[in-house]
Amino acid sequence: MIKNKILVIFLLIIMFLSSGYKRLNKYVIQPEKNAFYHNNVGINYLQDRVYYAAIQEFKIAISLSPSTQASAIFYNNLGETYNFIGYPDMAKDCFENAIDLYGLNFQYYINLVDTYLKMGIADGKVSELKNSDNPYHRITLGILYIKLSQTRKGINILDEFCMQEPDLMITPAVKQYIADVIKEKM
Repeated sequence: MIKNKILVIFLLIIMFLSSGYKRLNKYVIQPEKNAFYHNNVGINYLQDRVYYAAIQEFKIAISLSPSTQASAIFYNNLGETYNFIGYPDMAKDCFENAIDLYGLNFQYYINLVDTYLKMGIADGKVSELKNSDNPYHRITLGILYIKLSQTRKGINILDEFCMQEPDLMITPAVKQYIADVIKEKM
C-alpha cells in the first residue's frame, strides 16, 4: 500500500516536472518579436493621438532590440513623434541613431534635415558637412542645400553621390528625389 502511494507520488512529481518543462519551452521570450509588437502599439497610439504612450512604446521597442537594423525604424518613429509634438532637439538624436543603424533609408535623411531646419541649425550643419568625404553625409548635405533654396548645388551633390555609389540600395531613392525636386522647382 505504501509502495503504491510512493509510486503515485513519484509519477505525479514526474508529470508535474515534465509539464512545467514543456511550458517553459513554449513561452520563450523573444525580444525582437516583442520589440515589433511595442512598435506597432506605438503606431496605434499615434493614430489615436496619445503621444506620450506612443513615445513610451517606441522606447520599449528600442530597449528590447537596441542595436539591430529594425531599431532604426523604431528610432525613426520616435523621432517623428518628437518632431510632431514640437521637440526637434530630441528628434534629431533619434534620426541620427536611425541613420547610424541603417543608413540606407532615404526618409531618415529627409527627417533629419527637416529637424535641422526646425532647430535653426541647418547653416551650421552645411559648414560641418561641406568637407566630409562620407557618402552618407553627402546625402544630408545635398538635401540641406535643396531645403535652403540652393537647389542646383544640392542636386549636383546628390547626382555626384549617385554616380559614385550606383550600387547602393539608397541610390534609386536619391535619384527619385532629384527627379521630384527638378519637377517641383525648375
